[in-house]
Amino acid sequence: MEMNNKNIINRLKRTEGQVRGIQKMIEDNKECMDIMTQLSAVRSSIDRVMGMIVAENLKDCFEHPENSPEEQAKKLEQAINMIIKK
Repeated sequence: MEMNNKNIINRLKRTEGQVRGIQKMIEDNKECMDIMTQLSAVRSSIDRVMGMIVAENLKDCFEHPENSPEEQAKKLEQAINMIIKK
C-alpha cells in the first residue's frame, strides 16, 4: 500500500484542517447549518479515505495472493467486511 500512502496522508491532512475549521466555526458561533455542512464534508472525506484503504487492500489480495486458498478467502472476506461495515 506504500504507493498510495502519500495520497491517503494528504487527504487526512486536508480532513484535519477541515476539523480545525469546524472547531473555529463553533468557537465563533457560526450558523448551525454551516457547521453541519462542514461536518458532512468531513464525513465524506473519511469515507473516501476508508474506500481508498479497502480498495488498496483488495488490490493487494489479488496482486499477492496467499499460498493457501483458505487464507486468500479469509483476506478477501476481511476486505468485504470492511466495505459492509462502512
